[in-house]
Amino acid sequence: MNKNDAFVAFAALAVAVLLMVPTTHQAFFGFTDEYYVLGGFIKFFLFASFGDLLSRRIRHGDWKVLGMFPKAIAWGVIGVFVVYAFRVFSGGVAAMQEEGVLPYEDVRFFFAFFTSFFMNLFFAPAMMLAHRMSDAYIEMRIKNTGKTLNEALKTIDYTAFLRMLFRTIPLFWLPAHTITFLLSPTYRAFFAALLGVMLGLFLNLFKKSA
Repeated sequence: MNKNDAFVAFAALAVAVLLMVPTTHQAFFGFTDEYYVLGGFIKFFLFASFGDLLSRRIRHGDWKVLGMFPKAIAWGVIGVFVVYAFRVFSGGVAAMQEEGVLPYEDVRFFFAFFTSFFMNLFFAPAMMLAHRMSDAYIEMRIKNTGKTLNEALKTIDYTAFLRMLFRTIPLFWLPAHTITFLLSPTYRAFFAALLGVMLGLFLNLFKKSA
């Protein structure tokens, strides 16, 4: 372990301790509950960005992510959409169960499973593609190799992207988000942000190599 590894490990441990201490735990989740849109931005800005750092460390042996700050901003924006998606899909599933369109209205597991299923079917692929496009666009602007979203779209390896979707959605995201919707609303966006570490890993590890 080098000096940078030790620093990142210490920072991650410090954040974990702060989230476990009752006073800071209540302050953080109280704030993000009251301002849930801003809370979604903050959670993804902080935690999902770590997946980019971790994938960089795995692939290249260092922590130097090109365009780290604008990429973290993009993660934050994604976090806002995730907060809204959670409410749309959970509310929609609850309504369909109440109307009898979906079964097992009184079984919490099936509410969580159906919500995860529909969110991963309709929202997750578009969200992941948007993230890949924003990543490519940010890198191209920094490198001065292109300035349009159309140019960024051309850099994406769609075969690798689809392979990632078909592997990770049924094997990881469907069960992971089922667990997410078994949690209380207070912790759903936070747990999703932690899962964003895995999303950053998946998107970068399946990314087309330069």
